[in-house]
Amino acid sequence: MLAIRADLELFANLRPALLYPQLADASALKPELVAGLDLLIVRELNGDIYFGQPRGIRTLENGEREGFNTMLYRESEIERIAQVGFEAARKRHRKICSVDKANVLEASELWREVVERVAKDYPDVALSHLYVDNAAMQLVRAPKQFDVIVTGNLFGDILSDCAAMLTGSIGMLPSASLDASGKGLYEPIHGSAPDIAGKGMANPLATILSAAMLLRYTLNAPELAERIEGAVGRVLDQGLRTLDIMAAGMTPVGTQAMGDAVVAALMD
Repeated sequence: MLAIRADLELFANLRPALLYPQLADASALKPELVAGLDLLIVRELNGDIYFGQPRGIRTLENGEREGFNTMLYRESEIERIAQVGFEAARKRHRKICSVDKANVLEASELWREVVERVAKDYPDVALSHLYVDNAAMQLVRAPKQFDVIVTGNLFGDILSDCAAMLTGSIGMLPSASLDASGKGLYEPIHGSAPDIAGKGMANPLATILSAAMLLRYTLNAPELAERIEGAVGRVLDQGLRTLDIMAAGMTPVGTQAMGDAVVAALMD
């Protein structure tokens, strides 16, 4: 995926963490901490330690091996992802938190400086900053304080997976990776799960919700995206659950049945 994102110049990853009220009991946190959760993580994809050079493993003069990587960000890379984050916040609740490690990393010092500069173009959006370790703690302690989080590649990779479990299951979360023109790659954030391949157990809702994101961000059809999201909500209202989100009193269904139920809800 790293190579695909780089080749297609997909630099902005959008990962919503939305808790459907029907799944509040499935969250890893107490329902009162996550009820109404709706946050968006905007992660930069083309820079940072994943792509910085030099990198490798070398042997020192004393024979000991040493692994090394380079954390690197250009101003232009920070500026464009910050703009994506601020634009997203402007369309939501007008709050954005920039996550870095500016107390120890020069790359993060530049990150914070550029984000604050971009913020001047968005006086209607409230900007705050957190160090990444504190941000991880706050996601667990009080996740509803966040609206939009904008951060770099490494920190975003970690925080988005942390946020995933706030919603009850990684099988519920879609994502979008966008280029500068708005074209993108849409996918659920869960892996391929080869251990359950062909068993009809996988939760298809993240994939279905990824299609909703495609409609919203690339095809500029938010009303159609809302229809899909609404259909998913109505299916959950019916008590249908795949195994990853199963709860007492609900009806267990497989992949096909869950997908068919969403289609039926769309047709109503």
